[in-house]
Amino acid sequence: MVTDLATYALTGLGLVFFWAGTIGLIRFPDTFSRLHALTKADNLGLGFIALGLAFQADGWATLAMLALIWMLALLAAGTVAQLVARAALSPPEEDEE
Repeated sequence: MVTDLATYALTGLGLVFFWAGTIGLIRFPDTFSRLHALTKADNLGLGFIALGLAFQADGWATLAMLALIWMLALLAAGTVAQLVARAALSPPEEDEE
């Protein structure tokens, strides 16, 4: 009963962060603000969802898998944000004909 409530609360909180990141993606004016909204809010949202699901895990293997998924998502989001930011800062290439 208490674990179910914790799962509902943390998963709901994670969904709120996903929603906030999506609103930031739609509403913010430039690329860098949008990247900030997505990487911060979505990673935090995924962390809360993984933590909420951890209360329903049946063993250490499931907990380790949830942690691994979250860590890989953190790594991927940071890497992709760096690549998009660098592409946004670099001047466009001229077409050679």
